[in-house]
Amino acid sequence: MAKKPSRRFVCRSCGVVHPKWIGQCEGCEEWNTLEEEQIEPLAASSARPSTRGRRIKLEGLSGIAQPPPRIKTSIEELDRVLGGGLVPASAVLVGGDPGIGKSTLLLQAACRMAESGSRVLYISGEEAADQIRLRALRLGVGSASLDLAASINVTDIVATLEAEPDVKVVVIDSIQTMWLETIDSAPGTVSQVRACAFELIRLAKRRGFSLILVGHVTKEGALAGPRVLEHMVDAVLYFEGDRGHQFRILRAAKNRFGATDEIGVFAMTDRGLEEVSNPSALFLAERRGNIAGSAIFAGLEGSRPVLLEVQALLSPKSGDGAPRRAVVGWDSGRLSMLLAVLETRCGLKLAGMDVYLNVAGGLRVTEPAADLAVAAALVSAASGVPTSSGDVYFGEVGLSGEVRQVSQADARLKEAVKLGFDQAALPRRVARGSARSKPPEGLTLREIGHLSDLTGGIPEE
Repeated sequence: MAKKPSRRFVCRSCGVVHPKWIGQCEGCEEWNTLEEEQIEPLAASSARPSTRGRRIKLEGLSGIAQPPPRIKTSIEELDRVLGGGLVPASAVLVGGDPGIGKSTLLLQAACRMAESGSRVLYISGEEAADQIRLRALRLGVGSASLDLAASINVTDIVATLEAEPDVKVVVIDSIQTMWLETIDSAPGTVSQVRACAFELIRLAKRRGFSLILVGHVTKEGALAGPRVLEHMVDAVLYFEGDRGHQFRILRAAKNRFGATDEIGVFAMTDRGLEEVSNPSALFLAERRGNIAGSAIFAGLEGSRPVLLEVQALLSPKSGDGAPRRAVVGWDSGRLSMLLAVLETRCGLKLAGMDVYLNVAGGLRVTEPAADLAVAAALVSAASGVPTSSGDVYFGEVGLSGEVRQVSQADARLKEAVKLGFDQAALPRRVARGSARSKPPEGLTLREIGHLSDLTGGIPEE
């Protein structure tokens, strides 16, 4: 009599296996992340693993590794994030909120690669081929020689790719809709996503084509499915932005063939996504001068300098509860730290104020170099005195109020000059070697060693 298949529960966040369902995962302590999957019993012949194997070849570090060839997508912002284009036999995972533009971007990229002579296959598990054709016509790329297919059966997809040896790029939209008949569970479950991705990635490595997987995200913003999925692929790209906002940010969270934290900036239009070659000018286009609580931050996203407007608003605390701290585009914990430094080290009284902070443009800033710009915006909001319209700020703030050095200051200063700014507030530079580098022509440097240099004109209450 055949033994019934056993069942187990796998955490979709960390992959830890549990014998029964519990509310909180014991591995990552996340709630309601366990999903049931079925385990087929091993055959008697395979119950005992083999004790003999082939000897693997060992190599040394000596030798020259040639850079991998690239397949250009003809979308410069996408190529920038990928590190120069798609690498053959690589797997790329693109995630983002529903409706953010993942399918639009990849359809545009697939059509442009097809127009440049590469054989591209676009497989959708969510849309019919006619729907994709209509979207391509709306985007103005309907004449491209792109091969379409609508299927969720991974076995059929693998058989098709085996019979098409000249395919260079394959797009799977999306991995959560794929289904493997050997796994007894519904599409989108942990076991199905893991098994389907493994089959497709293994085939891509063996046949040498570039594989692009579209992934859905959870309500927390993480990629849906098992966490191991991000470890299986070579690059993980996140598509960020608000569907009600025109800007879209494509960010590399992992890239084995390029830099991480590189970003590509796009604008959503009625004809799809358009590249933004100068994001600084776009982010500052709606800036209004002579308003207290605004400061320009000279930031760095990957290798690209980006200028952003930081806005701060202070209002008297409402009610008897704790003052409110609302942050958009920055770390709320770092704002609390900066407020404590301003109050303790600089005498600025903010304990009884509600604080609202916003990074205009929809970009999320993660580098600590934004500390000085945020402090300047807070000081301006507290004093009611606007910052100069020609000033930019960057620098990390320590707990004693000191302003610390940040990386690639020269690139930030050059971007500021290019956009017409004439003064930069930055950390006090220490000469290294013979002499310090000269600032760009037309830019005056204001070196700040302590936050008290910004708050000197604000009287204590």
